[in-house]
Amino acid sequence: MGRNKKNLEPLTPYDIARRRVEEKKKFYSHLSTYVVMSVFFYLINYLSNPTYWWFLWPMLGWGVGLAMHYVKIFGIPGLIEEMTPEWEEKQIQAELNKLEKRGMNTSKPEQKEEKPLELKELEKRKRDSWDDSELV
Repeated sequence: MGRNKKNLEPLTPYDIARRRVEEKKKFYSHLSTYVVMSVFFYLINYLSNPTYWWFLWPMLGWGVGLAMHYVKIFGIPGLIEEMTPEWEEKQIQAELNKLEKRGMNTSKPEQKEEKPLELKELEKRKRDSWDDSELV
């Protein structure tokens, strides 16, 4: 959770949500300005020199900035927000379906049950790894 810069109190969920909505409003304002200016630059370009499309260069640079603004607000589409355990399971199922179509056996392998280590095995591992006197 973030902190309020003015009085260093923790932000409430409402404050965080309000800030995100404000950031989204700024992005949509940025996007609409980009569209209006693209049309404006196109018209100037068309009326002044229709043989060379120079207006593409400032629009390309501005477009990169707009894309970075989008990623800051919304993230990379389909990459960050959706990588949940449910998403992962869905992807595993999709891959298993592809393998089944190729004729492979896709039944889940039996999980090997690990027995807890007995005291003798623990002592052996301790001796094999390092001596406490070696630690700095």
